Amino acid sequence: MISRIDLRGAAFPEGGIDRDLLPRAELDVEAALEKVRPICDDVRHRGTAALIDYAHRFDGVAIERVRVPAEALERALAELDPAVRAALEESIRRARLVHRDQRRTDHTTQVVPGGTVTERWVPVERVGLYVPGGRSVYPSSVVMNVVPAQEAGVGSMAVASPPQAEFGGLPHPTILAACALLGVDEVYAAGGAQAVAMFAYGTEDCRPVAMVTGPGNIYVAAAKRLLKGRIGIDAEAGPTEIAILADATADPVHVAADLISQAEHDPLAASVLVTDSEELAAAVEKELDVQLEATKHVEDRIRPALSGRQSGIVLVDGLKQGLAVVDAYAAEHLEIQTEDAAAVAARVRNAGAIFVGAFAPVSLGDYAAGSNHVLPTGGCACHSSGCPCSRSCAASMWWTTAGRRWPRSPAMW
Repeated sequence: MISRIDLRGAAFPEGGIDRDLLPRAELDVEAALEKVRPICDDVRHRGTAALIDYAHRFDGVAIERVRVPAEALERALAELDPAVRAALEESIRRARLVHRDQRRTDHTTQVVPGGTVTERWVPVERVGLYVPGGRSVYPSSVVMNVVPAQEAGVGSMAVASPPQAEFGGLPHPTILAACALLGVDEVYAAGGAQAVAMFAYGTEDCRPVAMVTGPGNIYVAAAKRLLKGRIGIDAEAGPTEIAILADATADPVHVAADLISQAEHDPLAASVLVTDSEELAAAVEKELDVQLEATKHVEDRIRPALSGRQSGIVLVDGLKQGLAVVDAYAAEHLEIQTEDAAAVAARVRNAGAIFVGAFAPVSLGDYAAGSNHVLPTGGCACHSSGCPCSRSCAASMWWTTAGRRWPRSPAMW
């Protein structure tokens, strides 16, 4: 089911491994651009009417308004399962602890006597937060988008999530409940490229925003690329991905479970194991078959994800080569399941988030560790990071002089 890529004996050039040798989904964002361009233009010119039309066309629901009424948010919170509410509240608490410590502070440098430069961080005035729908419900994405913006001091924020036919054209009630828990009362039943366009251009109901954050499908990514410049964006996030660097000490039960945990998100999700142990590779292959017997969404998501070209077991000669592979892959999520995992993790350069040891699964970070799960995908972790508080801030530089003019330097003028 999952393919093998054998790099044992391969000579890696000084500049690192050729990324084309590694598993990766083929996502043609440029082709998607041509599909989203007319949608974004339509929303720009027709506003709410266009959003209502696209809800019928893409989501199969007939809605009369896009803004979610306050009573729907209140009802969703009142009807939320107490266990789910407790889990969300704990996730919010942990996320606040982590993101509060990420706040940037102003810094002043004295360049010459009487002349200083200050870097001042100010929150973005208004942000739009996209929460995906469709195959699954992701209240955790509400937490991961809203909490950093709130901790950064953003004063105005709006959430968009696709309308659901099952819930009368509203977003999933758990999404609405999460918004209510966080005190967000501006929520829109809009998904896909049209939601990004709504945030960028504004409509009769929604004021334009300065920045859009949040994961989505290829059309959301294409709309972000198209409208970048008019709005700031976090990233063009693609399907989720996990890489696991493991040696012979790893438990194949844990490894297989964690590969499945990301494959169940989407048929284009990537699950990659990098190991120098052929015995572990064989054991994981067998364990995948065992665990799939007791797993949901096998045929529509997990099996296509694991058998696709974006997933695979990469066999390497040893730890050094394995580290070169994971650095070249630059995974959204990287697990280290090796002997002395902390020391190995310290040698990794490129990863959106690193999960150290056999009992630090990606699922923990996705939901409740306190870190953010909005992370760079598609190899972008070699130059980008996740969604910290600073993503919702902008830095301005202040030049200050104690006198009437900046002190001159004879060497410069």
